[in-house]
Amino acid sequence: MLDIKFVRENPDIVKQNIKNKFQDEKLPLVDEVIALDGERRAHIGAREQLQADRNRISKQIGALMGQGKRDEAEEAKKQVAAFAAKLEEESKLADEAEEKMTAILMRLPNIIDKSVPIGRDDSENVEVERFGEPVVPDYEIPYHTDIMESFCGIDLDAAHRVAGNGFYYLMGDIARLHSSVISYARDFMINKGFTYCVPPFMIRGRVVSGVMSFSEMDAMMYKIEGEDLYLIGTSEHSMIGRFIDQIVPEGNLPYTLTSYSPCFRKEKGAHGLEERGVYRIHQFEKQEMIVVCKPEESMEWYERMWRYSVELFRSMDIPVRQLECCSGDLADLKVKSCDIEAWSPRQKKYFEVCSCSNLGDAQARRLKIRVKGADGKTYLPHTLNNTVAAPPRMLIALLENNFQADGSVKIPASLRPYMGCDVIVPKK
Repeated sequence: MLDIKFVRENPDIVKQNIKNKFQDEKLPLVDEVIALDGERRAHIGAREQLQADRNRISKQIGALMGQGKRDEAEEAKKQVAAFAAKLEEESKLADEAEEKMTAILMRLPNIIDKSVPIGRDDSENVEVERFGEPVVPDYEIPYHTDIMESFCGIDLDAAHRVAGNGFYYLMGDIARLHSSVISYARDFMINKGFTYCVPPFMIRGRVVSGVMSFSEMDAMMYKIEGEDLYLIGTSEHSMIGRFIDQIVPEGNLPYTLTSYSPCFRKEKGAHGLEERGVYRIHQFEKQEMIVVCKPEESMEWYERMWRYSVELFRSMDIPVRQLECCSGDLADLKVKSCDIEAWSPRQKKYFEVCSCSNLGDAQARRLKIRVKGADGKTYLPHTLNNTVAAPPRMLIALLENNFQADGSVKIPASLRPYMGCDVIVPKK
């Protein structure tokens, strides 16, 4: 959410930012919110003037009584009483204007970083760098669920009977591989100095609206019927929500946290061959990294965080590339974002496995998270998040890139302490 003072003083910048994100339908909102801000400030000014007048007249009552001017004192009392209704009305009008203003500010996109490429959608994202040599072997790589089935490692039919589409049972070596990836990703981040956390898997509505835009909420979140609770789509939501309404000492920054959780997503509009299997599902597990830091340090952390993803995937012999997200592909709260994509030797292309984002002070402003500086003044911190490992997609990359001609799957050296073997062999 943008600061209303910034919008008031920089309307042209806000409008150009909206155009850069190809959301021209939101352009009228800028003038509308500025007008509402003017109304709000006018009502606040009128209220303050009324309070000053009431206080001035109230002080006169005692003096009038002391002078024996009872009639004038009684008249002054009536005036003071009349101020109450006017004050209540001005306060009500100011609150109404602020409520409308806040609702609009929640819809305006955050100001994107100058380095973000301008583009309409993800088709215009820009490849920045590749890490590792993408290889296509001279033997066929089966579809990922076929690989899993050869190990008796997945049951989609049973999951469909139990929960419907978008769910799965993992079993045997594939389930072990899934857990090994999560455990390795956890320890990888702990070794980077991050604090391991297991957060609540449900959050209240105010936290949801504080960490994401309304359009994202509608597309992703499952609501618990009859309660002010939502199932989390990623542990970032719980982890940032942990600081809601808090003033944290500057000396505690940065918070560097890595959290495990199941994730629940509606995944509206998921279609096509690659949506089959476990590529896009309603429930999965994930290891996440979250940073809360000083504003001047956030871009440094952004660079560090996406490079951690590259290092993790390369340690499992998976080639990856970094893809800079263009303006139209950025969610409204994001200042800058990039995807890490893993190589698929079966598809002969890359696919998304991690998303690293700098959200500036947007989440902190919405959730009223503040930092108390050494000078005693408070300011808003910046928040960042990045996927460490989401095993359904990571499993696809891991299985395809380590699949061998005889149908076995080589276990990368980094995972062998967790799996207890060098290779897994198909059961059928």
